Amino acid sequence: MNFPENLRYTKDHEWIKLEGTTATVGITEFAQSELGDIVYVDIDSAGKTLNAEDIFGTVEAVKTVSDLFLPLTGTIDQVNPALANQPELVNSDPYGDGWMIKMTVASVADYESLLSSDAYSKLVS
Repeated sequence: MNFPENLRYTKDHEWIKLEGTTATVGITEFAQSELGDIVYVDIDSAGKTLNAEDIFGTVEAVKTVSDLFLPLTGTIDQVNPALANQPELVNSDPYGDGWMIKMTVASVADYESLLSSDAYSKLVS
């Protein structure tokens, strides 16, 4: 499994990439492999300010629906428009074209409290 070292991770299997106060969020390669073929991504939280661990949407696979949890407190600025017509991007490119949201983070310092690549790898192994 691939867990890029430049990202941080949550126990709920989201990844986050921070650039200044802007973060890109998606689900990990492990999460998408556990879910199986993703057929629908439902995120209607654009423009909302949510707390860390709040549900910001759901992802639907062939046999299950799973909640998506926000890694850090902040405002959701953008939902990946490509997922509306190509939800399978989450399976094929979870750390690239399969990203889910971009958000403005309330506290950059909270980023450091998230799991490193090594810590996340140990969590899922």
